[in-house]
Amino acid sequence: MKVTERWWSDRMGQELSLVRWGHYGVPVLLFPTAGGDAEEVERNQLVDRLAPMIEAGRIKVYSCDSAAGRAMAQKVGSTEYRMWLFNAYHQAVAEEVVPAIHADSNGPQPIVTAGASIGAFNAVAMVCRYPHLFSAAIGMSGTYAIEQFIGGPNTDDLYYSSPLQFVPGLEGEALETLRHRFVLMASGSGDYEDVGESWAVAKVLGDKGIPNRVDDWGPGYMHDWPTWWEMLPLYLDDLVP
Repeated sequence: MKVTERWWSDRMGQELSLVRWGHYGVPVLLFPTAGGDAEEVERNQLVDRLAPMIEAGRIKVYSCDSAAGRAMAQKVGSTEYRMWLFNAYHQAVAEEVVPAIHADSNGPQPIVTAGASIGAFNAVAMVCRYPHLFSAAIGMSGTYAIEQFIGGPNTDDLYYSSPLQFVPGLEGEALETLRHRFVLMASGSGDYEDVGESWAVAKVLGDKGIPNRVDDWGPGYMHDWPTWWEMLPLYLDDLVP
């Protein structure tokens, strides 16, 4: 069962779409790659690979547009705007997308995030920024130092969007909650992959006592959908009862 919702996000100043596949189960928020829309994961057969878990009622899969990633990929506006949009996008996910998922799930429950490439960045960032809303993140072939693609000097918006930047300064209740969450980062070492980005995030998380793991799938896995077809069902099968 596929359901689509669209609404105007005042936080971002643009329309946002949310798509759901499935009837029942643990909610999984699957972020698209850099410029992808909410249906990208379906067009590229990732939803098909999760079909056994969806049909068994173990998971419901949600995906929302990669609004900030699209602006970054297309170089929309100034560098300051693109950094601002990442911060606004994360706020929109927490304050608009998550309540929509809760309403669809008959009440609040922890959400698993997942994504590939820039989607991995968003998946990991959401758990680190809002650990009270999310239980775990699966980052595949992650690109985490996004400033290299945006350009320009860092701003506060980028600081609060990037786990590499804000996690070292976390303290108090947010950090204690995050220490009961789990971040899994998987990457190949084939074409266009850089597992070093995952290890950099792991170092930052580990220094703060946040549970995490990095899996290197080796040179036979490149930065492409067939890699993620194999990774995501395997990891979700482990994480979800």
